[in-house]
Amino acid sequence: MAAPALSFVIPLYRSAETIGAVVREIEAMEVPGGHEIVLVHDGSGEETSRVARELVRTARVPVTLVEHARNFGEHNAVLTGWRHARGAHLVNLDDDGQNPPAEALRMWRHACATGLDVVFGHYEDKRHAAWRNLGSWFTNRMTDWALDKPAGFYLSSFRCVSAFAARQVVGYAGPYPYLDGLLLQVTQRIGSIQVRHEDRKAGLSTYTLGRLVRLWLSAWVNFSLLPLRLATALGLCVAVLGLIALGTIAWLWIRGIGPEYGWGWAMAGILIFSGTQLVMLGLIGEYVGRMFITVNQRPQAVVREVLASPSAAQTP
Repeated sequence: MAAPALSFVIPLYRSAETIGAVVREIEAMEVPGGHEIVLVHDGSGEETSRVARELVRTARVPVTLVEHARNFGEHNAVLTGWRHARGAHLVNLDDDGQNPPAEALRMWRHACATGLDVVFGHYEDKRHAAWRNLGSWFTNRMTDWALDKPAGFYLSSFRCVSAFAARQVVGYAGPYPYLDGLLLQVTQRIGSIQVRHEDRKAGLSTYTLGRLVRLWLSAWVNFSLLPLRLATALGLCVAVLGLIALGTIAWLWIRGIGPEYGWGWAMAGILIFSGTQLVMLGLIGEYVGRMFITVNQRPQAVVREVLASPSAAQTP
């Protein structure tokens, strides 16, 4: 059985209300060379699983459903989907209908025409809550400093990747994957095009501030030494300020001028130095903790079951 030209990889999390419309829109598209859909249910309950199984049974294009044993996170789910996708290119979409499949087709055509390994979708008008838009902006600014990417280049979860790039990335077995960091480690053939971002079709977003913070930690701690270097610089700055303050106090004492220095000043200094030390120790502890969990082989994901429609059951 020939591999399709394009695989749509969609992680599912509490998406029973929305995923049906997304799949129906994808299966109605005409893709030269054929296309398939890979759904990865990331442990969000029976209702989403039931809807996804029905789509496997009724869809008019090949559909593969991968069931995680529990919730592992979006990036882990996308990596699982990439491992089961057969296409020459892979596009990953959100499950809520905010990434139009027609825009995914434009990204794929751009990737084919330019030979790029990764094409990101850049949103002109992003239809998310203000706090999430701010978090995405901060993530992109942060990755300007921490990752090897062009300054100001916009990274998004709506991306088209070549099978070559996907094969390199899925070899990563760590429990804290960050897809954009992994992609930037294997290729510099990246680009972007402007795409539409639609309103959510139904329900409420399940993306929380906690998930965003975990994404920040994965981007910084797993793929960069910059936080440790910042901690070192902060420690040096505080130490220099401490020496300057000590010299100033000694000079004032010798001259017999200035206010009385007592318990309040001492406690303020102790709190500043102690707080700085705790921040640096916490950062180092984050690195050591992640190393410990990785060495102990915490699984990136556990696949409970793979269900494929008859046209997708045969792997080339």
